[in-house]
Order: sequence, then structure tokens, then C-alpha cells
Amino acid sequence: MSLVETSILLATFCASLLGSRVVRRYALQSKLLDVPNIRSSHAVPTPRGGGLAIALAFFAGTSALLLLGLLDGKAMLALAGGGAIAWVGFLDDHHQVSARWRFGVHLAAAIFVVAVLGAIRLAVFRGLGPGAYWLSAFLAVFTFSWATNLFNFMDGIDGLAAGEAIFMAAGGAILNYVNGGDVGLTAAMACLSAATLGFLLWNWPPARLFMGDVGSGFLGFTLTVLAFAISQRGGVPIGVWAILGGVFLVDASVTLIRRMIRGDRWFEPHRTHAYQHLARRWHSHLPVTLLAAAINVGWLFPWAWYAARSPAQAMFCVVVALVPLVALALLAGAGKP
Repeated sequence: MSLVETSILLATFCASLLGSRVVRRYALQSKLLDVPNIRSSHAVPTPRGGGLAIALAFFAGTSALLLLGLLDGKAMLALAGGGAIAWVGFLDDHHQVSARWRFGVHLAAAIFVVAVLGAIRLAVFRGLGPGAYWLSAFLAVFTFSWATNLFNFMDGIDGLAAGEAIFMAAGGAILNYVNGGDVGLTAAMACLSAATLGFLLWNWPPARLFMGDVGSGFLGFTLTVLAFAISQRGGVPIGVWAILGGVFLVDASVTLIRRMIRGDRWFEPHRTHAYQHLARRWHSHLPVTLLAAAINVGWLFPWAWYAARSPAQAMFCVVVALVPLVALALLAGAGKP
């Protein structure tokens, strides 16, 4: 990584770190607090909205990459869709935007990205002719919408969502670099990791600032845009991203499926994720956040590395990496009341 790119990353980190302090002060003055309720995993009112600092710092960093010719305009245009996600999240943190409007913005942003970048032509759809593109496009839009809400579902305890985003962004940047992928997208991934790290220092247990919907939706969406673009350009196979995001993907999916089978109103807020059960069982957020980090670094990253270096084995690696996590999620009580 060049001195210029390193400087941009350091500036992005500092902008997020200082920006989080400004947002926290604003939240305290505006009474923008996350007040504990029956579904909460925290016990004291905490300022929220820190994700705004992540988004602004990230866009500042990627704008610098664009101006220096390191990031192409097409990728930057697709990333701009994350601005809409952050905007509706910011409004929701302040005024409770209806689910219909939030979903509408999420869907529009997903369609916009696919229109800009195009769909990934998956080998499994070969032989379908023109229908292959539209099926791939539909799956891409669904994935963007799911990932946007995935981080919102999993942002329930201190440090967990920010730590996951840092791991996925840093891991994706490393794998794309090693595989000789697009330099600008590698730098953009690193910028996202740096921006989130600046916020994490305020969100580390016990948290002094929550990211809010402005941060959780933005992170889920932006990570997916970058993963999508990198996979399109041959840097990292698409299945590798499922491995890197395995902790969130498995916990959210197992919880959702069990709630649907039981006949719960699965679309309503709840506190039945595996990480929430563990936080209550261990009476602390820190060990759960550290456990997720250990699984990410010690188990998932080696499988992601192997899958990235051996694309023909990527789907096999996805199964081997995630099946044990399904068992752990069930043991932890994912989806149980």
C-alpha cells in the first residue's frame, strides 16, 4: 500500500474518531438516546447515531481515492447508494420512519446499484439464456435488501456490529489484494474498515455511543456493494463473502427460520438471537463480542482464504465453514423465546 493510500486510511480513521465525538455531543444535547426497553440488551440510556460519523468519514476517504484516480467513477456511483441508506437511517433514528418507507428506500438503492454495476453471471444459471441475467439481478437486489437489514438485526450489543464490519472489510481487502483484484476497491474496503474502527473506540463495551440505524443499514449495504463489485471484477469469489459474514448470516438466518416455524410475528423486534441469549447468560456484552471476533479470525478467515485461493472449492468451503456455526447458534438458543 502506497504512502498516499496509507495517509487516506489514517485520515479516514481520525475523521470517524473525531466525528463520533461530535455526534455523541449532538445526541446528548438533542436527547437522541437509546432508552432501554423490554427488548434491549443495555441497561442505561445511550446516545445513538454514531453511524453518521462512519458514513461521512468513509465518503470523504473514497472521494479522495476518486480524485486521485485510484477508485473509478462507476464504483463510486454505486457506493453513493449507501448515502440513501444512511439518510433514511438518520431520519429513522430521529423520527421513526415507517417500515414501508424504509423498505422502499432500501429496495430503490439496491435496484440502483444493480443498474449501475450490472448483475453477476453465476455459473449455476448457465443455459437459461437471457433469463439468467434477470434471475441474477433479482437475487442481487434481494441480497442487498437482506444484508442492509441483517446488520440492523445484529446490532444489539456493544461492539458486535462494528467489529463484524471491520473484520469483513479488512478481510475482504486483504483477500482482494492477494488475489490481484482492483486496487481502488481494495482501498475502499480498507477505508470502510478504518472508518468503522474510529467509531468502535466509542462503541467498545461498555459503549458510550451506538451506531443507530444510520450506521447499521449503511454498513450492511456498503459492504455488500463492495463485495459485489469485487466479485464482478474477479477479485474474490462470491461465496467467500458468505464465509466472511458467517457469524451474522448464520445467527440471523437460524433465528428467523425458527421464529417462522414457531408461528411468531417474525418481522417484529425481538431478543431471541444467539448473541442476545449469550449476553444475558454471561451478564456481559464483552465476552460475546470477543467470541465473535475469535470465530471470525480463527475459524472463518482461514476458510475464506482457502476459498479465495481455490475458487473451484469455494462452495465446499462455505458449507464446511458455516455448518458448525449453525450448530453453535442452535446450542446458544437462536430463535428460542
